[in-house]
Amino acid sequence: MKTKELRATRRVRAPEVRQTPIRMPQVSVVITNYNYERYLRQSVESVLSQRGVVVDVVIVDDASTDGSVLLAQSLVAADPRVRLVSRTQNGGPVSAFNDGLAHATGEFVIRLDADDLLTPGSIARASALAEQFPGVGLVYGHPVHFADPAVLRHRDQARSWTVWSGPGWLERRCRLGHNCITSPEVLMRASTLRSVGGMRSLAHTHDLELWLRIARAADVGWVGGADQAWHREHSGSLSAREVDVKRDLEERAAAFTTLFTDGLGDPAGNERLLRMARATLANEALTRTTQAYSAGRGASAETDRYLHYARAIHADLDSLPQAKALRRAQRLGPVKARYSPTLLAHAVRHRAALVIGRFRWRSTGV
Repeated sequence: MKTKELRATRRVRAPEVRQTPIRMPQVSVVITNYNYERYLRQSVESVLSQRGVVVDVVIVDDASTDGSVLLAQSLVAADPRVRLVSRTQNGGPVSAFNDGLAHATGEFVIRLDADDLLTPGSIARASALAEQFPGVGLVYGHPVHFADPAVLRHRDQARSWTVWSGPGWLERRCRLGHNCITSPEVLMRASTLRSVGGMRSLAHTHDLELWLRIARAADVGWVGGADQAWHREHSGSLSAREVDVKRDLEERAAAFTTLFTDGLGDPAGNERLLRMARATLANEALTRTTQAYSAGRGASAETDRYLHYARAIHADLDSLPQAKALRRAQRLGPVKARYSPTLLAHAVRHRAALVIGRFRWRSTGV
């Protein structure tokens, strides 16, 4: 689907971009941990070593069965900036973060999984933007994804600041239908976060829904040119757990539905944006169905699931941009569809859009 250009309300470029805030704000970092003893120390140290800000760490251990609690206790004993919330029953990452948020005292809050790391100077870079623009409730930047063993590298100089209106950024997400934030690269203004509430109970898109909710209430900022966090990829991480395409589509729809049916915000605006997001996701399901035909698989349980999903969230499938290509694929059948010049050109354009979109995200955040 074509997307309207997201216009920045403010842009600042070097040398006006500051690497540190003028004053030293207090920033609380909530580190949620479950059986990540092997990563916890490095994660905590990535926070305590930050300069230009006053940091405190709230470790929330979610009833780990390894040596995490003992390690966390030793970290608390070694540094007064570290506190531990030890849960006796595992409640999952959402309630763990909300428990930690209740203990956060900083002007800004960061949510950090125990297997992720902050890059040196990242909190100061994000805080400097938030200090300059008090209407910003969420600041993020580019995250570096890595897998062990790896030599950790990062870009350490912010080259630009971009500020978008929250509603504009929110509408962009509805038009694209997916998350543009990994998670550890986000700094939130505590007053904004408390005004909108903590995380809501969604299995895989609790973070997405929170970013959208903050954008409904405040502006969004982007630190350009620097890498703001290291996100560790490993088989035990929540992000690496297998989620099939239809489940992913359902979870993203749940995030938008949860936000726009919560009774908050402008009712007419909520309804319009929910229709937009659902149309985007339904169109993605039609794209997946067309791709199945173009790959020679044709009608199957897989395509039935996509079509059932699309019909469930969007009444008029014929109005979607992908509908014409899907009708052609269905008419040709799986054998001929594989060799259709029209469908091949469509697939090439789709792949090109994905590549361009990823490059754009890396350089602009959206």
